[in-house]
Amino acid sequence: MKFEGQAIRLTPLDNGCVELNFDLQGESVNKFGQTVFKDLAEVLDLLESAKDVKGVLVTSAKSVFFVGADINEFGPIFAKGEEAIIEGVSSVNKLFSRFEDLPFPSVVAINGYALGGGLEFCLACDYRVMSTAAKIGLPETKLGIIPGWGGTVRLSRVAGVDVAVEWIAGGTENRPDAALKAGVVDGIVEPENLRDAALKVLADAVAGDLEITQRRAKKKGPLKHNDIESLLAFESSKAFVKAKAGRNYPAPIAAIESMQHGAKLGRDEAIPVETKLFAKMALTSVAESLIGLFQSDQLLGKKAKNWEKQSDKKVEHAAVLGAGIMGGGIAYQSAYRGVPIKMKDIAAAGVELGLKEATKLLAKRVDRGRMTNLEMGQVLSRIDGTLSYDNFDDVDVVVEAVVENPKVKRAVLAEVEDKISTDAILCSNTSTISISYLGEALKRPENFCGMHFFNPVHAMPLVEVIRGAKTSDRAIARTVAYANALGKKAIVVNDCPGFLVNRVLFPYFAGFAMLLRDGADFQQVDKVMERWGWPMGPAYLMDVVGIDTGVHAESVMAEGFPDRMAKTFKAASDILFESGRLGQKSDLGFYAYKEDKKGKPQKVMAEDTYELLKPHCAERKEFSDEEIIARMMVPMATELARCLEEGVVSSAAEADMALIYGLGFPPFRGGVFRWIDSIGIQAFIDMAAPLADLGLVYVPTDGMKALAAKNAKYYNQTQGA
Repeated sequence: MKFEGQAIRLTPLDNGCVELNFDLQGESVNKFGQTVFKDLAEVLDLLESAKDVKGVLVTSAKSVFFVGADINEFGPIFAKGEEAIIEGVSSVNKLFSRFEDLPFPSVVAINGYALGGGLEFCLACDYRVMSTAAKIGLPETKLGIIPGWGGTVRLSRVAGVDVAVEWIAGGTENRPDAALKAGVVDGIVEPENLRDAALKVLADAVAGDLEITQRRAKKKGPLKHNDIESLLAFESSKAFVKAKAGRNYPAPIAAIESMQHGAKLGRDEAIPVETKLFAKMALTSVAESLIGLFQSDQLLGKKAKNWEKQSDKKVEHAAVLGAGIMGGGIAYQSAYRGVPIKMKDIAAAGVELGLKEATKLLAKRVDRGRMTNLEMGQVLSRIDGTLSYDNFDDVDVVVEAVVENPKVKRAVLAEVEDKISTDAILCSNTSTISISYLGEALKRPENFCGMHFFNPVHAMPLVEVIRGAKTSDRAIARTVAYANALGKKAIVVNDCPGFLVNRVLFPYFAGFAMLLRDGADFQQVDKVMERWGWPMGPAYLMDVVGIDTGVHAESVMAEGFPDRMAKTFKAASDILFESGRLGQKSDLGFYAYKEDKKGKPQKVMAEDTYELLKPHCAERKEFSDEEIIARMMVPMATELARCLEEGVVSSAAEADMALIYGLGFPPFRGGVFRWIDSIGIQAFIDMAAPLADLGLVYVPTDGMKALAAKNAKYYNQTQGA
């Protein structure tokens, strides 16, 4: 028996069994889509009619088993509505159940990632053998949906409700040892032994040495819980998950409800319950946003890879100028990701502080069991703390991270340029200062660009790579390649005051400043914006960023865009700064900060803040949530639109992802442009209209008005931006 399709090969084995090998042509990975389903239907016709097949071994020709479904096929199906979604999902479920019901045993060899539909297919197999290099999971809730191809039904029966809730609600990728302990797989072996081990399990199953009948009966029958056990298990899980996921992410609760409603049913009755809940989640705005983010993230990755391919060389040695917290964070990230780095400072105390920061971050990994002491030592050995420029001629990329002062930066950049090779790339980690201006001090400005990290470096995924007036493609390519090596999300933007993220952040802060000026309570504003989805409100965010940093950046932005960002009043941040209240770094800003038992700063109310601000603010008054949201978000949105229209950023997708990765913009809203699309561009313009007297940051751009005139969106139905 043989079959050769576009996604599946079926070949006979010596022992009377057959091998079903997934190998989607034209793709680097296997992913479920119409091509795979067409082949699978034909293969099932052959296997169901075969009279001499004893068992089936399932393998992958790719380096992974399955990354899941082809998400790009979701959009057109979801756009057709609930009935179309149910029909499409049901057709796949019938295929998986047909495979599960074959009259002979099946064993799958999981050689790499088996995620989403990939794991759901594995659960339809009788036995699962996993490589120690693989990971498995059901991450659908991270996309705002739930497993739809039997995941909630089969996993809860294979491994129990607790495991199913943890894996599905958390959307985690799980390592082999955890999968074996949870009972999701039956064995784990080294990659080179995987095929032989899976063949041995299949041979034992064919010989009758392994129980198949009871195993299948368990998967196809109801869960073995009485009513009280069921109630306790599911209701306690829902309470815990709801508290953790929050009200803006309904999918984890829907996944638990799928298990709960299907608990007393057999497989064939429980799967339609799951399907109906899947369709309900698929039609939510949260799913639309999160799936859109996934697609945008793929776009970012593709663009970054394309830049890396253009790089003239691999970054093998790096350097950072200026140690301290930021320099130490960059050094840690580089060394941890395997790129040796020199960390230079003008003072021994600075080098010591940088090494202390890197050591602290590594020690945390050791404490959490994510790294051994030996591995920690190996990473630290890749950081060369120094006070000199010795051997800087071997460095491929230098990141300047000294104090945010134009004169100091220009002097340091000019100095280091004479110490490095003529083809080395020089970058500045400035957050606001013009790259073109800094490049004027250099002999080779074509080898210079911005590389803006966000603090804390190890935790924040975004890196802005900024093109100056004379920056070459070669400089951008090598810098993006270095960002990729550090595991960061690189977005290339053009030079302007504040670049992209800070340029749109400060109109948001300006909206906050005007609210306080007009009598708003900063605590109420924080609470409203946190309920809207931000991880922290604007007052708390300013404290974390640093009031002094904010005041400095505001002055840069006001100079760059005086018509929109110059202040005509004394802002709350100015008052706090003049009082020496710098935020978390001084334990006092809008809030006061005290360390908890773990040494982390926790905010508490500082009553004197109101007295300090009172002389410069109108009498306190209540603002509605809608007013606060409009006054905070319109300035950010209009400025982001200007950035897109001016070509500072090349697409709406990249602009949205920059704010999500750089600022923590609420993911369930999909980004500023997806949020505008969701409410409608005309509705946004109507929201802004009553606020026009507050300044130009509240006036929609010509591009926005043109979109509204055409009733258009920033994104099309599937992705395009």
